[in-house]
Amino acid sequence: MKALLQFAAARGIRVHAAHLEPGILGEWYADENEIYFDLTLTPNEATSVVAHELGHAHYGHACEDDSNAETQADEYAARLLIDPVRLAALERDGATVHDMAEDLQVTEELVDIYLTRCLTRVRGVTYAHARMGAGQWSHRVRFTI
Repeated sequence: MKALLQFAAARGIRVHAAHLEPGILGEWYADENEIYFDLTLTPNEATSVVAHELGHAHYGHACEDDSNAETQADEYAARLLIDPVRLAALERDGATVHDMAEDLQVTEELVDIYLTRCLTRVRGVTYAHARMGAGQWSHRVRFTI
């Protein structure tokens, strides 16, 4: 969490723990450049929620309900927090999603988002973090079966 708070501070975003309304895990206030997360969250939940709210900040989302904005923020959080090399090692060792989440110190939901929406798998090779042009994949792992 410390590194995540430093990441937010470097972008001029203040992060606060607070008692939020029931059902609200976190909130991004663009006008104030502040993120709030619920005090009752576990450390892994708090880290994942703050990263999600940083996704809203990154994309300039407003506070309205928008499923596309939520999807973008989820994927941003997953890419921000999950180390693809470590995830590949855990997957190769047969770790469950729960075990992966514990090891990576994020929620199971975030691991699932990363596995289903942030990776491209082609003929036994898994690619992460696509960019355009030559050398477009920042991470490539070959799994042997």
